[in-house]
Amino acid sequence: MPDGPQAHWEAVYSHKGDQEVSWFQENPEPSLELIAHAGATPASGIIDIGGGASRLVDALLSRGFKNLSVLDLSEAALAKARARLGESATKVRWIAADVTTWQPEARYDLWHDRAAFHFLTEPEGQRAYVERLKLALRGGGHAIIATFALDGPEKCSGLPVARHSAETIGALLGAEFASVDTRRHEHTTPWGSVQKFQFSTFVRKP
Repeated sequence: MPDGPQAHWEAVYSHKGDQEVSWFQENPEPSLELIAHAGATPASGIIDIGGGASRLVDALLSRGFKNLSVLDLSEAALAKARARLGESATKVRWIAADVTTWQPEARYDLWHDRAAFHFLTEPEGQRAYVERLKLALRGGGHAIIATFALDGPEKCSGLPVARHSAETIGALLGAEFASVDTRRHEHTTPWGSVQKFQFSTFVRKP
């Protein structure tokens, strides 16, 4: 049996419905707006990090995107998404992996992460994440990284998080990346509480 973070997320997705988790979004804004703002086209290679059972992949498929990958630590989360999509799931590459140890087999035009990075609270994990980002994202590609804001929650799903600003993420990414957009977002959970997020977009210098 898996232990640690993987066991946690397998349990969450095996025992809770979509609207029983705080991060559920029926309509994945502002991710779609930021993906469009980054200039993504239907041919762009996009990977959703920690995408799990997110509706983002559904929305991108409905807009004609054809080169989509979803990575998550939880097999159960990916299975939920595949079951929801039905035959359309065959149009997506599903990757069950820990992003900090994953070995990318492709290069992407856009890296999207809504609330996976902030679970990495130790420098070692953060550095490993950035290493994988650099292996996976081509020069000129965009990284959209959303986390709880500096005044956002200190925990999610019972786990501690590292809250961020565009500046703290930029410092971790290093000089290869330039900030091109940052914005705050107030996410309303299925039970009506408000969580303060920040969404930051970076471009990898060619």
